[in-house]
Amino acid sequence: MTATANDQRTGRAVAGEELFDSLTRFVVVHNGQSPERAARIADQAVAFLVTAATATVPMVPSDDVDLGLHALILHTKEYAALCEQNAGRFLHHNPTPGGGPRDPEKVSDSAHAMKSAGFMVFDDLWTVDGTNLAQCDSDCGRPYGQA
Repeated sequence: MTATANDQRTGRAVAGEELFDSLTRFVVVHNGQSPERAARIADQAVAFLVTAATATVPMVPSDDVDLGLHALILHTKEYAALCEQNAGRFLHHNPTPGGGPRDPEKVSDSAHAMKSAGFMVFDDLWTVDGTNLAQCDSDCGRPYGQA
């Protein structure tokens, strides 16, 4: 069954309104994003975490989604609960040693894994250094396979 916009999962629905609103405010205040953009970033961060819990590809967030992921990690109690609920364990944050660049292929694979997991993906947030890597909707909604 091909997912449509109406039956795709959202990070917002997974997080619940209280956590989602807090994440959005955090991204607005600490990262200077507009409320609308911050909400989309928060959505993708939660969807990323849930997908990472069972993904068969290395998950690497985009530049924008990383802002939301850091906000989520700083909500330690809620982050731990989401990890336990979705992965059955705590998912540690593993930054690149020395702060090296993100691997564009892994970022693209991550966006595709989220789409395969049934999440809505906001293509414009899946960039590295301004280069769009998602293009999840360019396949007319066909499901993506795992690498």
